[in-house]
Amino acid sequence: MPLFIKNEDTASLVTQLARRRGTSKQDAVRQAVAAALEQDSRALPLRARLARLRAEHPLPPATGLAADKSFFDELSGEAG
Repeated sequence: MPLFIKNEDTASLVTQLARRRGTSKQDAVRQAVAAALEQDSRALPLRARLARLRAEHPLPPATGLAADKSFFDELSGEAG
């Protein structure tokens, strides 16, 4: 099935890519679409990226200390 590009800007971009790569316009479109599909397939959803980040950089264990006003006052030297 043929693909007709009616948008002049898009056609110009395809022409530029084909010239840079020394290929036909058809090959330039095929390569660009294949690269975009490959990039999309490698992209991880945000939930998966956050899960990997948490696995690689876990939070330190809980200390059991209360982080209340007196705790922060002591940190800043205002305990009293």
